[in-house]
Amino acid sequence: MTKMTVHDKNDAIVSQPNNRCTSQMILLTLGHFFSDFYNNFLPGLLPTVIAALGMSLTTSGLLVMVYAITSSILQPFFGYYIDKSGYSWLVLITLPISAVFICTAGLAPTISALFLFITFAGLGSALFHPLGSSMMGKITPLEHKGLAMAMFIGGGNIGVAIAPAIVIYLIFHYGVNSLPWMILPALALTIAYYAYNTHRIPIAAPQMDLDPNAPAWYRSVGILKLNAVMGLRSWAQVAIPTFLPVWVVQQGQAPTVAATMITIFLFGGAIGSVAGGYIGDHFGRKNCILWSLVFCLPTLYLFLTSSEISALTWFLLFFSGAALQSALPASIIWAQEMIPNNAAMASGMMLGLSFGLGGLGAAITGAMADVIGLQSALVFSLLPLALSIPLTYSISEK
Repeated sequence: MTKMTVHDKNDAIVSQPNNRCTSQMILLTLGHFFSDFYNNFLPGLLPTVIAALGMSLTTSGLLVMVYAITSSILQPFFGYYIDKSGYSWLVLITLPISAVFICTAGLAPTISALFLFITFAGLGSALFHPLGSSMMGKITPLEHKGLAMAMFIGGGNIGVAIAPAIVIYLIFHYGVNSLPWMILPALALTIAYYAYNTHRIPIAAPQMDLDPNAPAWYRSVGILKLNAVMGLRSWAQVAIPTFLPVWVVQQGQAPTVAATMITIFLFGGAIGSVAGGYIGDHFGRKNCILWSLVFCLPTLYLFLTSSEISALTWFLLFFSGAALQSALPASIIWAQEMIPNNAAMASGMMLGLSFGLGGLGAAITGAMADVIGLQSALVFSLLPLALSIPLTYSISEK
């Protein structure tokens, strides 16, 4: 059986059977698909739990905020722990925790129980993302890290895109009691992780392989700037799909048109993430991020200022989603290269913290919409995107 030589960030070498590496890459990509699939259950579930528990919109907003904190903002902290402990076996509990608690959240008897279920579901997601992306980096050849990370990100994007539609379909046709059946894929994939020894992938570099010259994350100007860039970028990434349905309906379009637009935007992101991984491998991480932002800015502006829906409108929406998301794989690999001794923490920053910061920005967009109108507020969300371009340019590649 042929062997594949795999380099980590510090050029540590792990020799694994070629077909086993490929299988684990596929399993980790599937894991991200289902992790993000469960992570995006809440939008489709929210109308049901509001009606069942008599929740106010204020309480509903608080629920979404708690979920954002536990599933996104905590990721760097989990990543830091993973880097220190090297406990790759934790991957065996991530998907079951997310699946069990989010799939049974619709059956929560009280609002307090619902908040508890949502908290645990978010923690499972927050643990998987830095762990899974770090494992993907460890088993991937150096020259293909960006493409492998793009596969990983793309799998999650597809899970995000299809989750609300599946949840709404199941609830509409079979009731909320049918959702616990969706726990089974998580259990099946966890068994596959165990069978293929995915939980034994070494993720903590031996002490001798640590780079003594690598700066701590809080002393790395580059990682702090990159966090700021991805947070500013995520403002539009979160605000557009969040408020797009409301804006489209305000324009007199049917809700089905709004749902289709979100799907197009998210699937564009899935395609863009794969393209971004390839571009980052061949033309540099910084160039990939920089040009994705440059191309995204005018296309999003043209979409948001369109007076009617046409073929060009759909193309602009798809291309905007692709351009926005194409920066993510490159940012993860670049962050891991900046702080090689904290690869999982770097992943948590790019996958979780930046998205959480984007969520805070989207909240500002919502508040502005009450004052200046939703369309103007969405156009304003492009200003942070514009600011991220010179900030990206200022980051040193060394």
